[in-house]
Amino acid sequence: MAAEYREPLLKKKHYKNCPGCKVDEMKELEQGLPIRPLLSIWIIVLCTGKDNLCCLGLGFESRIRIRDFHIAEREEDIGSYAGYVGSAFMLGRALTSVSWGIFADRYGRKPVIIMGTTSVVIFNTLFGLSVNFWMAVITRFLLGSLNGLLGPIKAYAVEIFRDEYQALGLSTVSTAWGIGLIIGPALGGFLAQPAEKYPNLFSKDSLFGRFPYFLPCLAISIFALAVTIATCWLPETLHKHNDNDQSSDDSYDALEAASNESNTKDITEKDEGRESTSKQSLLKNWPLMSSIIVYCVFSLHDMAYTEIFSLWAVSPRKYGGLSYSTEQVGEVLAVSGFSLLVFQMSLYPFVERLLGPVMVSRIGSILAIPLLQSYPWIAMLSGFSLTLVINCASVLKNVLSDQHQRGAANGIAMTGMSLFKAVGPAGGGAL
Repeated sequence: MAAEYREPLLKKKHYKNCPGCKVDEMKELEQGLPIRPLLSIWIIVLCTGKDNLCCLGLGFESRIRIRDFHIAEREEDIGSYAGYVGSAFMLGRALTSVSWGIFADRYGRKPVIIMGTTSVVIFNTLFGLSVNFWMAVITRFLLGSLNGLLGPIKAYAVEIFRDEYQALGLSTVSTAWGIGLIIGPALGGFLAQPAEKYPNLFSKDSLFGRFPYFLPCLAISIFALAVTIATCWLPETLHKHNDNDQSSDDSYDALEAASNESNTKDITEKDEGRESTSKQSLLKNWPLMSSIIVYCVFSLHDMAYTEIFSLWAVSPRKYGGLSYSTEQVGEVLAVSGFSLLVFQMSLYPFVERLLGPVMVSRIGSILAIPLLQSYPWIAMLSGFSLTLVINCASVLKNVLSDQHQRGAANGIAMTGMSLFKAVGPAGGGAL
């Protein structure tokens, strides 16, 4: 008799017209590693990361580009104006990221993803066709403002996978960013100014001759267009229940607890704990807020390094730079990105299991300080010794940056997932 009633009690109710419930049903029937969602997330993040990092790769081309705009009065000011172009994207993203998270919690993750990849197609193309400084700044700002999928895609990675594969889904985001670190700078370095580098293929009177930075932007926009079309078939993961539906879900959870524990007191305490957790202010959750602060500081540090490194490498030696060509800077960044990818796939899991993510993050942060202090002395080298040392330093810097960012991200994920399970799917986009 008990067996007859056990199945209905343990079976969670799914709603017919709820996309989130359809995904939950799919996960219950799914066996093995979910390859298709894994590739979908990987390609979407690669599309966004490659676009941003290609334009960071174009940061060293921006010195020439700013000079063509005739806005800098002195050569020393070119780097400042190039920095304005590079920072416009992140300024737009910083101003709108929370709003996009709220939008994703209300209307779904899929619309945010589609709008984000569509913005890459439009504004990345316009950036390549910029005719003056302000057009370049505005297109980068609008791209950052309208491309708010980085937060929701992490929530999507958690919701689309079963519990045992959620860590893999989150790590896919970091891995795709690392691959973008390879492809983006390479595109920016090797495809920019094609009429000068490949005169047999592109004439100076062609579109690519009149807009020397359009080719890498066009290549990424075409890739983003294909990704945008493919995202139309992504399943939505947001649960769209009304309050009565949610209370029905809670009653099923209560029945499941009753069948397992047969204790009505435990059920009451569970419901009260969930209600108090959902009402708790995120700002008062110090483990979560401290992880977010650390992650923001490290992200600021890493993006500033990526932008400044390119400008520093192509600056004349009389200003303390390396006098590198665009191809040389692209090679350094590509080698660094490839080394980071190899490290993520081979050594990092072993190091993390041995020391733990927090300790790895601390070690990476401490070692980055003397490494960065050595860069002025690296500029005094020349020839093969300079090539060897700058590549080693760049590889080590990217590996260390990956360590402390992963440590902070793991802190956010661990704390955020506990809140996510307590308050339900509705806080995923913001987290």
